[in-house]
Formats: sequence, structure tokens, C-alpha cells
Amino acid sequence: MVVFFLLLRLPFLFGGAPLLVPELSWMLVGEQLGHGFMLYKDIWDNISPLSGLVYWLMDTLFGRAQWAYQFAAMAISIVQILYFNYLVRSKDLLSVRSFIPGAVYAIFLSISFDLGTLSPMLMATTFLLFAFGTMVQVLLRREVSVQVFEIGLYIGIATLFYLPACLFMLWGFFALLFYTGATFRHHLLGFFGAAFPLLMVVLIFYMSGSLEALNRNLLTSVFQVKQYDLNDFFSLLISIFLPLFIGVLGFLRISTSIRFVNFQTRVQQVLALWFLAAIATIPLMQFLAPMQFVIFIPPLAFFASYYFQSFKKKNYLDELQFLAMTGAILTLQYQGMRGIIPGLSVGRLENLQAKASALPAEIVNRKILVLGYHQGEYLRNYSATPYLNWDLASPYLKDLDNFENVVQVYDNFQKDPPDYVIDKSDIMPKLLERVPALKKQFVLSASKGIYKRQASPE
Repeated sequence: MVVFFLLLRLPFLFGGAPLLVPELSWMLVGEQLGHGFMLYKDIWDNISPLSGLVYWLMDTLFGRAQWAYQFAAMAISIVQILYFNYLVRSKDLLSVRSFIPGAVYAIFLSISFDLGTLSPMLMATTFLLFAFGTMVQVLLRREVSVQVFEIGLYIGIATLFYLPACLFMLWGFFALLFYTGATFRHHLLGFFGAAFPLLMVVLIFYMSGSLEALNRNLLTSVFQVKQYDLNDFFSLLISIFLPLFIGVLGFLRISTSIRFVNFQTRVQQVLALWFLAAIATIPLMQFLAPMQFVIFIPPLAFFASYYFQSFKKKNYLDELQFLAMTGAILTLQYQGMRGIIPGLSVGRLENLQAKASALPAEIVNRKILVLGYHQGEYLRNYSATPYLNWDLASPYLKDLDNFENVVQVYDNFQKDPPDYVIDKSDIMPKLLERVPALKKQFVLSASKGIYKRQASPE
């Protein structure tokens, strides 16, 4: 299975995957953390804390090397494939033992090139899989024990990688309620397991005086209204159509079969609940891309595996469908990475690709601030000031009639001054008017909307 998955990822081994804006943002967060700045307090971004920690480690070890992020994602994907196949085979979740579940999982992880990057969603799904594995043990033994704490702990850790994963606390609650003999004490134990890592993080930020920053950047930002491009929906639907279609076919077949024991039926229902919990995370997604839907892969891979195993007569129809699905998914992946079909934008995720911006030649390896959504300005530059995430920063930078906002902006400029400010939102004129000290430091350059910091007078 590992060799099969590596063959699917051959395009990544030779490089060439487009760098996406979210990837660039994660790299910038890692860089800023490496410079000693604190997440949420000094870096305004809605990334979850454990993901930020991983990106800091990646930046410390490899810098902005995209290949390192891809190899780390590949290693995590292999762990998920092996663990998922181990669960299905060793616990007899399906009637026939085979390597098909792992193979299907590997194929579904290849629906788009962006699943090859080290995303918070991919990391969180690993711990949700561990929670599912513990849930299977509870269902198998038909008795509830302290393992419910372990289930909650895994979900809590997943939440610290990807905040919308917190909805899987409801998945755990309903799975225990409907399919086990869990008592109120067991549910309470599971809740404490999920809350424990979250409370530890809250305590850390409280002790550092950054609790308000944690709430502003992470907790409340997840409920902000998102604006999506219609092209995002189209590319997304094309990418997830086959896994969703085959998964639904498998679910319909498995729900009408009478070949399963009670334990296997309960596992199937728990995975159906997983799918519903994953649907509930969609409104909380910050952007639309196939990588965000990796959380759907475990239930889809399970039901799709049964679909390919359910053909009674050996007429090679199942093999042909499996090969056709694999070929279609790989074609889509290659199209996204290489653009093998000229003029076709399907799978390219062009709205999310980081594009080389037309900045003046002297703005290279400089500390810059982009007032607006960055597309590629940071590709050859570094981030300055906390205002990395424009959705979080814009309410404060646009409300310069508020004295507290003005003071805060000035303090942040002094703490981590940018060499250049790329003003896409026409904010600098009013900011310089409100803060005379900044007006002495920044002047409008020959390029429209770009302000340069002057050397301090001796």
C-alpha cells in the first residue's frame, strides 16, 4: 500500500506543485513564530495553535522549502492509510479482509494536488482516525470503559490542529449515546478528555496575557461570514464528485445488506454519523478547496471499499470500475499540477494559487506589510507587523477614527516595522494623517500604492 501510494504521489517527488496562498500564509506564520513573536498576540491569524507549532518546527528545520511540507504531508498520509487499513482488516469491519480499504483511502487522498500539502485539516484528521479506532474497540467489547476519555482526548487534540473539528465532540457523544451503554459518567469523562487539551491552551494564553487575542483571532473568527468565488465551488465539485459518488453507492449497498453482524452494523452507523459531522464543518471552513474535505475521506473510503467488494460474480466489473476511478482521479491530479490539458482550468485552483506580484525590483527579501488580501507579495519577502490575516486585521485598520485602534496600529508598526507597505485598500493616507510619527517614517514611492520607510535620521 505504501508503494502504491508513493506511485500515486510521483508528481510531487519531481516538484512543480503550485504554491497556494493558504500554504504561503502557514509558512509566514512559522517564520514569525521563529522570530520570537507569539501567535494571536503578535501574529494575527486564525490558524489553530498546534498547527502553528508544527509550522514553526518546519520553518526552523527547513525554512520555506515546499518539498519539506509535501514530504511531511506524505508521511502523515501514509500513517492514515496504514492505520485505516489496519482497523478495517484486524477488527473485521467488513466481511472480507483485503487491502482494498487502504488502496481506496490512498486514491481518495489523491483527488487534488492540494491534498499533498501539510494542511491543518490533514493533521487533525489523523487524530480523528485515532478517536475512531478507540471507538471501534468500545463497540467491539460492548462495554464502556475509561477509553471514552481517550476518544475525547483525541478529538480535543484534533481541534487544536483544526478548530472546526470540535464538532466531532457531538459525533462522539451521539455515537456513545446510540450504540453503547454509556452512562452520564462516561459522557462526562469523554467531555473532560476533549476539554483537557483545550483548557491547557487557554491557560497558557491566560498566563501570557493573550486570552483576548486568542478569542479574537481564533474563537470568534470561525463564525465570520465567508465570501466564496463560484469558480471555487465548480473546481471543488469536480474534485470530490467521484469519491462522493462511489461512497454514496457503497452506503446504499451496505445499508440494504443483511450479511453483517451487529458490531459491523454499529460501526457503519458510526461512520455515517462521522459523515454528518463532517458536513457540519463546511460552514466553518475559511476557504473552499479539496484539502478542506480530507475530513470526509474515512467514511467515504470505507463505504467505497464495500462497493468494490460487493460484486458477487467475478465479471471484472469491479476491477474495471476501480481502474476507471483511479485513472480519472489521477488525471485530475495531474491536470491540477501540470495543466496537461491546455486551456482547461479544472483542478488548477487558480483562485488560491500564489502569483508572483509585479513589485518593483528593489522589493526582494524585505519586510513588507500588505494592506489587503495577499496573493504573492510575500513569495520573495517577509511579513512585518501582526496584520497577516486581512479578514482579522481589516476591521481595526479601516476604523481609524477609533483612538484605541490608532494607538494599537502605531505600536505594532514600531514593534515590527515594515520596509515597505503595499496598500491595496487605500488605508495609508488616513493612517499617516492620524499618526504624524508614521508620516515622518513612510513616504509614497514612485509605484502606486507602495510606501517606503525612510532611514531614521542620525
